[in-house]
Amino acid sequence: MKRSMTVVLIAACLAACGDSEEKTAVVVDAAALAANAASWVDDEFQPSSLDRQAQLDELAWFSEASEPFRGMTINVVSETLTTHEYEAATLAQAFYDITGIRVVHDLIQEGDVIEKLQTQMQSGENVYDAYVNDSDLIGTHSRYGYVVPLSDFIAGEGADVTSPTLDLQDFIGLSFTTGPDGKLYQLPDQQFANLYWFREDWFQREDLKDAFNEIYGYELGVPVNWSAYEDIAEFFTEHVQEIDGQRVYGHMDYGKKDPSLGWRFTDAWLSMAGAGDAGIPNGLPVDEWGIRVEGCRPVGSSVTRGGAANGPAAVYALTRYIDWLKRFAPPEAAGMTFSEAGPVPAQGHIAQQIFWYTTFTADMIQEDLAVVNEDGTPKWRMAPSPHGPYWSEGMKLGYQDTGAWTFLSSTPLERRKAAWLYAQFVTSKTVSLRKTIVGLTPIRESDLNSPAMDEMAPKLGGLVEFYRSPARTAWTPTGTNVPDYPKLAQLWWANVAAAVSGERTPQQAMDDLAAAQDDILARLERHGVLGECGPQLAPEKDASYWLSQPGAPKPKLENEKPQGETVSYDALIQAWREGRAR
Repeated sequence: MKRSMTVVLIAACLAACGDSEEKTAVVVDAAALAANAASWVDDEFQPSSLDRQAQLDELAWFSEASEPFRGMTINVVSETLTTHEYEAATLAQAFYDITGIRVVHDLIQEGDVIEKLQTQMQSGENVYDAYVNDSDLIGTHSRYGYVVPLSDFIAGEGADVTSPTLDLQDFIGLSFTTGPDGKLYQLPDQQFANLYWFREDWFQREDLKDAFNEIYGYELGVPVNWSAYEDIAEFFTEHVQEIDGQRVYGHMDYGKKDPSLGWRFTDAWLSMAGAGDAGIPNGLPVDEWGIRVEGCRPVGSSVTRGGAANGPAAVYALTRYIDWLKRFAPPEAAGMTFSEAGPVPAQGHIAQQIFWYTTFTADMIQEDLAVVNEDGTPKWRMAPSPHGPYWSEGMKLGYQDTGAWTFLSSTPLERRKAAWLYAQFVTSKTVSLRKTIVGLTPIRESDLNSPAMDEMAPKLGGLVEFYRSPARTAWTPTGTNVPDYPKLAQLWWANVAAAVSGERTPQQAMDDLAAAQDDILARLERHGVLGECGPQLAPEKDASYWLSQPGAPKPKLENEKPQGETVSYDALIQAWREGRAR
């Protein structure tokens, strides 16, 4: 869509005056701004959860609130996802046309976003005016004092640039971006979950259902527990082997020694096994990283300090991951990274995947794929992930990624205000439903409950049903027990890789990881910069003491492979519609 801004921009000084000014004076024709807004509403921002007049009213507020900042250029950054590509290519232009504020929206890799964020935090220099970074850093942001609490900003310095239609309660991920002090630190911008994926067309075949029942003694269906997932993986890989002349596999994963291997575990693999404690959004006192807190102070990861990073459930989780990768996945999977493994199920030879991010949904519904029917409906479905034998009701069951707007105190107030306007614009009700349709990363309840989502649901393989169900609350990002995400996250991939390669046993690898995490906690404690919620390492006790206490760390089960349990997909969907998780 080609557009030209009809607002008249007049430079405050000629080129001879130099380019030291960070903004130019702007003369605005209010009618032109309104015309721009109406054009965007009619040509791009449909459908919306708002009616047309409400959209125009909301955009009129943005036009008026932006008056002090017109002519300014602000710089923001996010990782490269479809949602953010839409923001950078389309919404940044719309914002400029409606407000007169130009936005340079950079797209870089997730690790680079964190690196830029850390650089600004440590140097105090304003690298970017705002960041979209994962809420996994909430424990970091709420402790270091570098991040502006949005609760305070909205009530104070940012009150004059906070939209009256922001409607925070409409956001589905606020609990993920709230610190242990109860303050909101980040505004959700996009959200996707890590779910179970399977070939529903294969699961419905009578010959395969009969064969599975004959071998395992129960119905082929959506696995409720890891025992059933393992049975299904074995069934397709070792018993079925071929479908329509193609070699098939009952599992897909990745195992290359690469930073993305760390995400494979910190994104709640231990919680799926049941390593932590009950609690939503995260286990308390022990979370899915195996870190125990007392009050808000992290006190240890090792079992000897009351943590669970090297407990029986964590070792079980790592053991199952390695076993399934080697026995049931394509041989090349062990040498793949996250990004290389992501497209593989779309090739049509994978029966199921326990660890599948819904951010791949848009790539899995393209025409002419082996996993898409001629009418555009998927041959696959997504469903809640199965849980391990250490899991119990009340625990988180999986991971959600919540990319959220984050503002640093080192950003000058005027630039922070302008960037806050942009953050609200790209998450506004005028824009958010259209953005959800493009990127399939919903953030608002009003969008999820819209007629547009009713219409899209049949082609999205269960995405809409999942997000409308009570089950979604058990899928959460990393929580506040992790006091320094960048420092601690980098420990995971190297230690996991050592177990994958056979250099260390799963127990040794998790012992190494727990010890390394405790070393980081001890170092943070010595530095003493994290305040009253900083780490305070607990004295060590014999592991038997902690394993005999209620909750995590949990003692080793005599039977880590109980009877497999499945549920039909239709029954699962019906339960969701009735307001039940299962």
